[in-house]
Amino acid sequence: MTQTAVRPRPAIRPRIAARAGLFLFLGANVAAVTVLFFAAGPSDNVLISIGRLAGLYGALTMAFQLLLVARLPWLDRRLGMDRLTGWHRWTGFGLLWTLLAHFVFIVFGYAQVEDNGVVDEFVTMVTKLEGILRAVVAFALILLVGAVSARFARRRLAYETWHFIHLYTYAAVVLAFTHQIALGGSFASSPGAQVYWWAVWGVALGSVVAGRVVLPLARNLRHRLKVVAVVPESHDVVSVYISGKDLDKMPARAGQFFLWRFMTRDRWWQANPFSLSAAPDGRTLRLTAKAAGDGSASLRSLKVGTRVFAEGPYGAFTTMHQQKPDALLVAGGVGITPIRALLEEISGHVVVLYRVRDARDAVLLPELIGLARARGAAVRVLSGPSDQTGPVLGAPNLRRLVPDIADRDVFVCGPPGMTSATLRSLRELRVPGSQVHAERFSLAA
Repeated sequence: MTQTAVRPRPAIRPRIAARAGLFLFLGANVAAVTVLFFAAGPSDNVLISIGRLAGLYGALTMAFQLLLVARLPWLDRRLGMDRLTGWHRWTGFGLLWTLLAHFVFIVFGYAQVEDNGVVDEFVTMVTKLEGILRAVVAFALILLVGAVSARFARRRLAYETWHFIHLYTYAAVVLAFTHQIALGGSFASSPGAQVYWWAVWGVALGSVVAGRVVLPLARNLRHRLKVVAVVPESHDVVSVYISGKDLDKMPARAGQFFLWRFMTRDRWWQANPFSLSAAPDGRTLRLTAKAAGDGSASLRSLKVGTRVFAEGPYGAFTTMHQQKPDALLVAGGVGITPIRALLEEISGHVVVLYRVRDARDAVLLPELIGLARARGAAVRVLSGPSDQTGPVLGAPNLRRLVPDIADRDVFVCGPPGMTSATLRSLRELRVPGSQVHAERFSLAA
C-alpha cells in the first residue's frame, strides 16, 4: 500500500494571495485616477465633474475586466477560470452603470452650461467635438455585448456566436481609450497622466495578448500535440489520448482542463473544455468525455494522428489548494474525470464518493478502484434515487459516510444541480469554506 507524500503548505493560501493582489491593483489605480482627476481641477459645473469622474472609473473598470479574462497562469491556477469570468460578468454591470452615468451627466451638464436642449446638445457634441462619436460607438458596442451576455440571451446562443460578438469589446476598448486621451480633462494637458494611462492600458491589453494569444501559440508550437489513441469507455463515453514533444515541460496538473481544438475540417473552429482524466505523466494527456453535444459526440470519430491545438492548462481545481492532511472527493457522472486524476496526486487518506443514477453508468470505475487499492483510499459508488434517509448527498448521508468530513478538504465535481446540492450539504455540516473546492468548467459564465 502506498501513500502520496504530503506537500508543504504555503504560508498564505494561494487563493487569498491572488485576491489580495487583484484588489490591491484595483484599489491603487482607483486612488491614482481620483488624484489625477482632482489635480486636473474639476469643472465649475457639478454635473460635468460627476460625469468625468464616472467616465474615468468606467474606463478603469474596463481595463480591470480585461485583466480578469486574460487567462494569466498565475491568476488562473489560484482563482480558476469560473471565478474570474464570474467577477468579469459582475464588473460588467459596474461598467455599464458608470458609462451610462458618464454619458448622462456629461450631456446634461453641457446642456446646462450652453443653455441648450439635451438632444440638441448631444447632436452638437457628436458632430463638433473630436472623439465624441468614437465614445458613442464604443458605448453602443458595450451595450450590445452586455445584452448578449445576459443569462436569457447567453443560453440561446452558441458559444461561437457569443464569442464572435464579444470580440467587439476590443473595438470598444480602442475607441474609448482614444476618446479618453483626446478629451479627458485629467489627461489632455498632463504628460505624466498620459504616461500613466498608457501604462494601465498597456498592462491590460498586454495581459490579454500574452495570456490568450502568445502563450497558447508558443506552447502549441513547442509541444506539437496530436491524437495517438481513441478508446471507447462505454456506449456514450470516450477517452482521447494526446501526445507530443516535451510534455514533461507542460505545466499541467491533475484536476485542470484545456480548451481543445481538434484540427479537422469540421471541428477546427470549435473549442471545447475537457478536464484531464489522468494525472499528466510527461508522455501523454488524456481527456474523457460523454456525448452530451455535437462537439463531445464527435470525439469518437477522431482519427489517430489528428493535430490538436490546446489552450491551457486552466483551473484551480488542484491539490495546490489542499489545506488538510486528508481529503474527500465527490464526483457526479462524468465529473469523475478530474476526480480520477486528482486521486493520483492528492495527499493523505482519501475517500471517493461517486454518484451515478445506475451502477452501470460508473465510467472509469475499474481504474478508480485500482488506484484506490494501490494507495489505500476508499471508494463508494452511490447509485439509485434518494430514500428514507434523505438525498444521497444530503448532509445526514455525508456525515454517515464520512464522519470526519469537517477535518478534510472536499473536492466536488459534477452536474450543476448535484454540485450545488452538495455544496449546500457541506455548508449545513459547517465544513469551512476554505476546505471546499468546486469548479464549473465553462468558457463563459
